Amino acid sequence: MNKLGFIALESAEHLAGRIETLLSQWHDGEQVRIPVSCPRFSSGEAKGILGETIRDQDLYILVDVCNNSLTYKMNGEPNRMSPDDHYQDLKRVIAACNGQAARLTVIMPFLYEGRQHRKTARESLDCAVMLREMENMGVRRIITFDAHDPRMQNVVPLTDLENVSPALQFTQALLTENEDLRLDGDHLMFIAPDEGATGRVVFLATLFGVNIGMFYKRRDYTRIVDGTNPIIAHDFCGGSVEGMDVVVVDDMIASGGSMLDVARQLKERGAGRVFLFSTFGLFTGGLKKFDRAYAEGTFDRIYTTDLVYQTPELLEREYYSSVGMARYIAALIDTLHRGDSISGLVRPEGRIREMIELYEKNRAVKA
Repeated sequence: MNKLGFIALESAEHLAGRIETLLSQWHDGEQVRIPVSCPRFSSGEAKGILGETIRDQDLYILVDVCNNSLTYKMNGEPNRMSPDDHYQDLKRVIAACNGQAARLTVIMPFLYEGRQHRKTARESLDCAVMLREMENMGVRRIITFDAHDPRMQNVVPLTDLENVSPALQFTQALLTENEDLRLDGDHLMFIAPDEGATGRVVFLATLFGVNIGMFYKRRDYTRIVDGTNPIIAHDFCGGSVEGMDVVVVDDMIASGGSMLDVARQLKERGAGRVFLFSTFGLFTGGLKKFDRAYAEGTFDRIYTTDLVYQTPELLEREYYSSVGMARYIAALIDTLHRGDSISGLVRPEGRIREMIELYEKNRAVKA
């Protein structure tokens, strides 16, 4: 078995320490972290540097392309790093490996340009270009989470693209924090905020044995605002939510306008508690609108993962719950390195069913 090597770019440092500690523990204290840096010239150009050899190693590179907290100097002025900057640094590190790694895996929780996954006009197809670049640079496997459109794997049919679901961690967080949930079709419903989220909702609702509801986004296709067609309204398709706890599930919260509009409509329809699940909490429009909505009783709690950088302000909000994913990523790396199957980690149906059964037993005992 080749030696395990783990590289985390600066953008993913919020996850790297915990992953490194776990991997070292599981490998008898072996040092697995490879130090890297991407220093900048005064012009803003950069280069990738490895701190030690990676020859013939099973190498895993972690990057968070959404981390907007980092800056660098360009012509003496601070410049905030964008997803493009993080992606370029990833390529620099891969290039610095110079093809010497035995096997190269990129862990990119938020799939770079994943929202630009199809052409609707004379426009670029950025996610497809990225995947082809990764393949051409010798990347054997890409691990991502809750891809906006998992069909992007068709772009690189000879490269292993693993699309991992965080459903197990969300289930654990929900059941741990809320011991009074009644997991049946009369008291709980999972909601898709748009048609694109239906698959995620059906998956969870099937395991919980409850019904689903869905909102249809009516858009104005005659104009484009901030790169997309503006939403006119959310139309609900589903049964009554009167007095029920509802869980709204989506892949990301960007500005948050759609998610909050859905939550308001559910409350207006008589829903009890409204829980918001989102794999990636970007909060690009800030937190003020969420603060107001929470104060107004629009929703009860937000759950997002730490797969992308979280601001200190977000972590301090009383309505926010961070779902940790470091152990899960470490388990994926360790399992792949040992040559075992990760199917149970990618789609954890069995673990979720066991968790629900244990919750029901404990609730019955307390009753």
